[in-house]
Amino acid sequence: MTTGRGEGDLLAVRGPARHVPVLLREVLAALHLRAGGRYLDATFGAGGYSAAFLEAADAQVLALDRDPSAIAGGAALVAASNGRLLLVEARFSDLYEAAKAKDFLPLDGVAFDIGVSSMQFDQEARGFSFRFDGPLDMRMEMRGRSAADIVNEEDEAVLADILYYFGEERASRRIARAIVAARAESRIDSTRALAAIIARAAPAKPTDIHPATKSFQALRIAVNDELGQLLAGLSAAERALAEGGRLAVVTFHSLEDRIVKLFLTERGGRGETGSRRLPGEAEPPAATFRVEGRQPVTPTEAETAANPRARSAKLRFATRTAAPARAGGDSRLSALASLPERGKGRS
Repeated sequence: MTTGRGEGDLLAVRGPARHVPVLLREVLAALHLRAGGRYLDATFGAGGYSAAFLEAADAQVLALDRDPSAIAGGAALVAASNGRLLLVEARFSDLYEAAKAKDFLPLDGVAFDIGVSSMQFDQEARGFSFRFDGPLDMRMEMRGRSAADIVNEEDEAVLADILYYFGEERASRRIARAIVAARAESRIDSTRALAAIIARAAPAKPTDIHPATKSFQALRIAVNDELGQLLAGLSAAERALAEGGRLAVVTFHSLEDRIVKLFLTERGGRGETGSRRLPGEAEPPAATFRVEGRQPVTPTEAETAANPRARSAKLRFATRTAAPARAGGDSRLSALASLPERGKGRS
């Protein structure tokens, strides 16, 4: 890697990290940044990855974020980048169109840091965390249906499914029943109120995580269509990357990692051998990604000690081949990214 110009200025602008990028060294190694390259940071957040990309190589960076507060907060870094950083408010699913609009295709690398940033968790008005008594919101884009809308309007079966499939909450039906009973008395509009309802319905042992943790994750995923956006973003990256371009994805829970793993397995052509095809069956599509090395990559003990947020992080990466991007998605992937048939949450 080469050192980018203006490194001192970028470090000064970034200042004390509000959001520590997880697996940063490993992501930089996976992307193979080079001078003159075009790289897309699909999750700008506080700018940790983007600043590191600019510092690592004399490259151009296009950064996206669906949260308007993150876009506003990145203005100083854009100004310090001497024209090497573009910042656009956009979703994962729109990354190809965003890059095309900025004449930024094809890409030499795309990085995803999936999930909610530390700043969003720390802003009580955003309603992502029950550590504070804030409005039950959770909207990354600050528009559309909120978590309060889902909690107060969806029927019991749908609530149970959201909690079970997106939060892997085994007490989903019990919690859904408690929510429906509580909202019959008064609307549930605060994070602390919902957390208290969940804690009463499914109390945890003192050594366990807070009983509302999985339910809050599930609601956040549902509000922001996070799994659907991840899958659409991976497909968009496939279209946008040049041959030899690199994809790096950091996930923080099993639902995300499962989608990334299956996407790369399916796009990498693993398991599609001739011996498994029936006579006369068409050849499978050519692999669009090449997956190498031992994966997933996980944080070192030193990193998790310094940054507890890194504990569950996993990095998967791949290299784009010359094969054309695939037009359709795999049904297994689509099933992972959305709710299945209704009413299957467990009690």
